[in-house]
Amino acid sequence: MPDLCTYLSDTDLADLLQRARDEDLGPEGLDATTQLFVDAQETCQARVVSREPGTVAGLALLPAVVAAYDPAVGLELSAEDGAAVVPGAVVATFRGPLRSVLTLERVALNLLGHLSGIASHAAAFTREIQHTQAKVYDTRKTLPGLRALQKYAVACGGGGTHRMGLYDAVLVKDNHLAHVPLDDYTSTLKAMATRARAQVQGLKFVMVEVDTLDQLERVLPAEIDIVLLDNMAPDQLRAAVARRNAAAPKVLLEASGGVTLKTVRAIAETGVERISVGALTHSSINLDLGLDIAPGDRP
Repeated sequence: MPDLCTYLSDTDLADLLQRARDEDLGPEGLDATTQLFVDAQETCQARVVSREPGTVAGLALLPAVVAAYDPAVGLELSAEDGAAVVPGAVVATFRGPLRSVLTLERVALNLLGHLSGIASHAAAFTREIQHTQAKVYDTRKTLPGLRALQKYAVACGGGGTHRMGLYDAVLVKDNHLAHVPLDDYTSTLKAMATRARAQVQGLKFVMVEVDTLDQLERVLPAEIDIVLLDNMAPDQLRAAVARRNAAAPKVLLEASGGVTLKTVRAIAETGVERISVGALTHSSINLDLGLDIAPGDRP
C-alpha cells in the first residue's frame, strides 16, 4: 500500500484538518447540539462500519483527525487502507469523550467515504484489466486542496499516480502544439525534451499528446518518454502500438479520453501500458461508512 507521507506531509495534513474543523465549528469553535445535549463526562465506544462492499482508504488520516479535535480520544484501526471490506465490517473504533467523538464524526466520515469511494472505483478498473499489462492512472482532475489525498486513494485502489501537478512532469498537449507545423514536430519536441531534462529538477517524465497516427509518427523519434493517445478507438490504439513497437519500443503509450468501466478492458487489450481516467477522482461515489454507537457503548 502507498505511504501517505509521500503524498502529503504531516504539516499539510494538520493544516487541512484544521481548516475542516474550523469550517464545521465556526469562529467560536462550537458544536451547539452536542454542547446542549451531551454531558461533558459521558464517554463512548464508537465503531466505523462499512455499509457496502468496497475498498477502504483514509484510515491513515484518522490519527491526525483525532489530534485535531481531542487527543483524549482513543483510536483502534481494524483494517488498513487498500483493504477490501464487506457490509458490516468494522474498520475503526473510537473510544473516549462522547462530545469529542460526535464532533469529529462528520469530518472523519466525509474523508473516509470520499477517499474510499475513489479507492473502490480504482479497484474496479484495476480488476477489469488485471489480465493485461496496462495500469490505470489518475489525472489532475481533482478537487482543489484535496489532490494529494485523492491521488493517495487511487493508489490504495491499485491505480497509478500520474504527475502531481504542473511542476513535476512535462505534458505537451494539443494547445501547446497548435502553432507548430506537423513537419516540425520531431525537431521541436526533441529540443524541448532535452531542455526539460536539463532544467526541470526531479522531472518525472516527458509526455506528448497526439490525436492522430500521423502525429504519432512524428513524435516517436523525438526521444520522449510517453505518448498520450487521446480519444482513439481500439483499432487506432492497436495500430499505434504496432507503430511504436516498430519505431520506438521503449516509448510508453497511454490511452486517454472518456474511459469507463465498460470500455477499459478493450482499451487495455490493445497493448497500451497506461490508461488515464479522470473519472477516478472527479466522478467517484462515496463509499457508505457510518459511525455506530450502541446504547450499551455509553456507560
